[in-house]
Amino acid sequence: MIFTQYQGEFFALSAAFLWSISAILFERLGKKIRPIEMNLLKGIFATIMLTATLFLLREPLTSIHPLALGVLIVSGAVGIGLGDTAYFEALKHLGARQAVLLGTLAPPMTALLALVFLGEDLRTTAWLGIFITVGGVARVISERKGNGGANKNTGADRNVKTGVLFGILAALSQASGLVLSRYAFSFTTISALQSAILRLAAGAVVLYIWIKYKKQPLGEWRKVPRPWRTWLMILLVSFVGTYVCIWLQQLAVQHSPAGIAQTLLATSPLFILPIAAIRGEKLTLRAVLGAGVSLFGVMLLFGILG
Repeated sequence: MIFTQYQGEFFALSAAFLWSISAILFERLGKKIRPIEMNLLKGIFATIMLTATLFLLREPLTSIHPLALGVLIVSGAVGIGLGDTAYFEALKHLGARQAVLLGTLAPPMTALLALVFLGEDLRTTAWLGIFITVGGVARVISERKGNGGANKNTGADRNVKTGVLFGILAALSQASGLVLSRYAFSFTTISALQSAILRLAAGAVVLYIWIKYKKQPLGEWRKVPRPWRTWLMILLVSFVGTYVCIWLQQLAVQHSPAGIAQTLLATSPLFILPIAAIRGEKLTLRAVLGAGVSLFGVMLLFGILG
C-alpha cells in the first residue's frame, strides 16, 4: 500500500498544507499581537492540548529514555525556541519575502546534518529532488509583490547583513532541531506525540526567557475591545497550526529520512497558491512555474521518476 510505504512523506505534506491554512489565520491575528508573543501563546496552548491527548491515550512521559528526553528538550529549545526567535529577527531586518527565502536553506542543511551525524545516505534522485523542490519553493516565495507589498521595510530595520545572519541561524536551528528529533527516534520507542510535547514545552520556555530578557511587555492586546475574539483566534491557530501540525511533523520525522521530511515540510508556501486564488489574488506565471518545479522535485523524492 502506497500510504504505508510513504507515510512519513504524507504526514509531512499534510503538515505543510495545514501550515498554509494557519498562515492565513496568523496573518489576521498578527495585526493584533506581536508575532513572538503569538508564538509563545500558541506554544503554551498546544502543549496543554497535546498533554491532555497524551493522558487520554495513556502514554506516560515517565517511560521515555533519559537520553531521548534530553535530546528532545534540546531539539525544542534549538529548533522552536532559538530557531523561531532568529526567524522573527530576520523578519524585522529583511521583511517576510527575504526571511522566508532564507528559510529554504533548512532542507539541504537538514540532509547534510543527517548525512554527517545520522549516516542517512540518500539516493542520487532524492538529492536532486531536494534541491529541485527547494528551488521551486524559493522561486515562488521570492517573487516581488506589487507596490512593494508588505515585505518592504525602511531605515534601520533593513539591516541586511544582520538579517541574513539571523535568517541563516534560523534555518540552521530548525535543521538541527529536526535532526536531533530524528536521532531520538533512532534509539528509543518514544511516540511522535510525546516528542512533540517535549519540543514545544522546551521551545515555549526559551521564548519566555527571551521575552523577559528583552523586557518586552506581554498582554497589551488584551486592552482592545472584545478581546475574547482574539482569544478564540489564538485557540484556533494553536489547534490547527501547532497542535495538529507539530504532531504531524514528528510523525514525518519518525517515518521518513530527516532530509526528505524537512524538504516536504518546507513546501507550505506552495499550498498558499490555490488558497490565494480562492481569495481573489492574481497568480503570476512565475508562481505557477515555481509550483510546477517543486512538484517535479516532490515526485523525485517519492521515487516516482527515479
